[in-house]
Amino acid sequence: MRFFDKRIISHFDFVTIILVIPIILFSYHLINEINEVLGVKQLFYFAIAFVAFIVVFYLPIRRAVLFIPFLYWIGIALLIMVELFGVTKLGAKRWIEIPIIGLTLQPSELIKPIYLLMLGYLIKHKPPPKDGYGLKSFAILSMYILLPTILIAKEPDLGTALIFAFVGFGVLFIVGVQLRIWVSILIVLAIIAPLMYNYGIKDYQKKRITDFISEEPSYHVRQSIIAIGSGGLTGKSVDEATQAQLKFLPIATSDFIFAYLIERYGFIGALGLIFIYFLLILHLLYYNYHFSEDYLLNVFSSGLALLVFFNTSVNILMVIGFAPVVGLPLPMFSYGGSSFLNYIVLLAILENLNAFRFKDSYNFERRL
Repeated sequence: MRFFDKRIISHFDFVTIILVIPIILFSYHLINEINEVLGVKQLFYFAIAFVAFIVVFYLPIRRAVLFIPFLYWIGIALLIMVELFGVTKLGAKRWIEIPIIGLTLQPSELIKPIYLLMLGYLIKHKPPPKDGYGLKSFAILSMYILLPTILIAKEPDLGTALIFAFVGFGVLFIVGVQLRIWVSILIVLAIIAPLMYNYGIKDYQKKRITDFISEEPSYHVRQSIIAIGSGGLTGKSVDEATQAQLKFLPIATSDFIFAYLIERYGFIGALGLIFIYFLLILHLLYYNYHFSEDYLLNVFSSGLALLVFFNTSVNILMVIGFAPVVGLPLPMFSYGGSSFLNYIVLLAILENLNAFRFKDSYNFERRL
């Protein structure tokens, strides 16, 4: 088998990889500065992610497209299992323990790639008419969006659930839905919003909202703002970045790593990272127009762009005190294995759908 066939390389999207690499390298640099042990662990995650990228990239996804609904329903079953048999950590039941080996997995992370593929599969088999999807088609697609959203919200993981909803309906907005449907949804949401606040969310989630709108921000946000303010325009040396080095800044390698970035490299460093994310999101959205007839590819790329956009936006707004504190990491930048690996798998699927968009690219035997 020739893994580096010229036809595969010619359709490989190198621009996405070029934009992702500086995010990963900069992330490792900051994590290693704060905690060298975590830096070593992050290198281990990088190695696993690299192997996962290669494996997923060579999977015959387009030829196995009929299995996508089957995988989607397996993901739904795993989310239901979380409700029935899940492991509780820090007050949230989001994990399933694997028997014998004792490891845990988080179905809400595992289902993300399948979720986007399922939307692409549905839209591919019933493309939108010129005036956009009508009420019946919109209702069917909404069911596939809301089902995992509701199950994840019940864990409870409201932040991830909202991201699922925003990404799913954002994809439908890009693909095309009749305007009257969106107007109706906005009116309904405006009416039921008070009821959702009073009866639909947990007490600790209400506290996050009240902390956000109160005059006095929470401890986490206060320390984050101090770190951001001390960074100034160009930042400080690693020894002078006392907020992180003296452990005042909480979760400095994960949820609040953006604050440490500004403490070290100032406004200029933050602007540089945001600009890279902006280029990545813009490039992913470009697929939607460049491959307008390939719904599996452009829906997946649009969904990935929205996933990166919403997670990045919420994390940055949270860190600077403009959004409630939720446990959403900065994509491919915050420390951690599961989230990072998940994004690399998503990128591998995108590259697969792009590089193998011509079916004969799978016939490796002819090129042995």
